[in-house]
Amino acid sequence: MNDILIHKTTGFFQESFGSKPQKIVLSPGRINIIGEHVDYNDGYVLPAAIDKIICFAFEKNHTNTSKIIAIDLDDAFEIDLNAEIQLTDNVWTNYLRGVINQLKLKGFAFEGFNCVFSSNIPVGSGLSSSAALECGFLFGIKELFDLNIKPVDIALMGQSAEHWVGINCGIMDQFSSVMGKEDKVIKIDCRTLEYEYHNANFSGYSLILFDSNVKHSLMTSAYNERRQQCEEGIATIMKNYPKITSFRDCTENQVMSLKDKMSKEVFKRSLFAVKEIKRVILACEALDNGDIATLGKLMFETHEGLSQDYEVSCAELDMIVDTLKKDEAVVGSRMMGGGFGGCTINLIKKGNEDRIKKSLSALYKETFGIELKIYDVKISNGTSLYTA
Repeated sequence: MNDILIHKTTGFFQESFGSKPQKIVLSPGRINIIGEHVDYNDGYVLPAAIDKIICFAFEKNHTNTSKIIAIDLDDAFEIDLNAEIQLTDNVWTNYLRGVINQLKLKGFAFEGFNCVFSSNIPVGSGLSSSAALECGFLFGIKELFDLNIKPVDIALMGQSAEHWVGINCGIMDQFSSVMGKEDKVIKIDCRTLEYEYHNANFSGYSLILFDSNVKHSLMTSAYNERRQQCEEGIATIMKNYPKITSFRDCTENQVMSLKDKMSKEVFKRSLFAVKEIKRVILACEALDNGDIATLGKLMFETHEGLSQDYEVSCAELDMIVDTLKKDEAVVGSRMMGGGFGGCTINLIKKGNEDRIKKSLSALYKETFGIELKIYDVKISNGTSLYTA
C-alpha cells in the first residue's frame, strides 16, 4: 500500500514542478498499546509507530518562497519565509506554518522549497495524522538543508507547532511518530521524556483497529474537565501524603484512604490514573516475557477503567469491546485515544480475523445503523528517508 502512495506522491511532484524530488520522507501515524489519559498525569505511555504513513516529496527551489501541495485535499499554499508567520483560516496549513515558525524561532537557516504530500493515515481515527504531518515536514526540511536537529527535538518542535495551532497535546504522538522502531513499542516517561524500547512480538496475533465511525461532541470539554479533576485529586493526595509528588508515586490504598475527602468524580479519576500507570509497567513486563495473554488482560482492564472510572467511553466503543471480550480468539481490546468515539485497538489470534470482522461489522450495523471501519496495522519504523 505504501509503494502505491510513494509512487502517487512522487509522480504528482514531477507533474507539478517538472523535476524529480530531492528528498522523499515517510512519516507514520501511531497507536498506543496502553497508558491512556496518563500523559498529563506524570505517567508512562506505550505507543508505537505504524505502517500507515504520510509521504512527502521535497526539493529546494532557490527562492525565499515555499510552495506546499496537499494532494488529498486538492489544495496548496505559498509562504514567504522572510515574512512573519501567522495563523490563517485554512486550518491544515497552520500545522506546517507552525513548523516553519519553530525553525525560524530557533534560528535555523533554510531557504525556499517545493513540497508535495499525500497520506493513507485515516483522518479523525485517533492515529495522530497531525503529528505525522508536523514531524515528517520538519524532518524533510532538516534533510533538505542539512540542519542539525536531533530526533527528540523534532518531536518537541512538532509538539510546539501543534500548541501554536491551538491544540494543547502531550508529547506522545510526535515522539512515537519520530522514534518508532519496527516490532518495538516505546515506553515513554511523560515526566522526564526518558524512554526505552520493548519487544512487541505479535507474530501469532493481528493488531486490528475497529473504528466506531462516531465522534461525540463531549470530547474537548470532557478532556479539560478530566485534567482539572486529576489536578484536584493529586492536590488532595499531596496534602495528606506530603512525600507524594504525582500519581505515579501513589498506591491504590492511599487513594482509597482519601475517598471521603474527594468528590465521587475526583476519586474515580484519581484511582484510574494510579491503576493505569501501574498497568503500563506490568504491560512492559508481559511483553518482555512474551506473555501476550497478560497484555491482553491489561488492555481489557484499561477499557473498563476508561469506561467506568474515567467515563470517557461511549455506547458504541463499549459494545465493540464487550462483544469481542466474549470471543476466545480476542486476547485484548480497549478504546484508544481521548474517547467518546474513535477506535478500539484489538489483539486477535491469527486465523480468526475475517470471521470476527464480518460478525462484528454486521452486529454493529444492526445495533447502531453505522458502518464499522476496519484498519489492519503493523508496528513499523518512525519518520525516515525513503530511498528507492
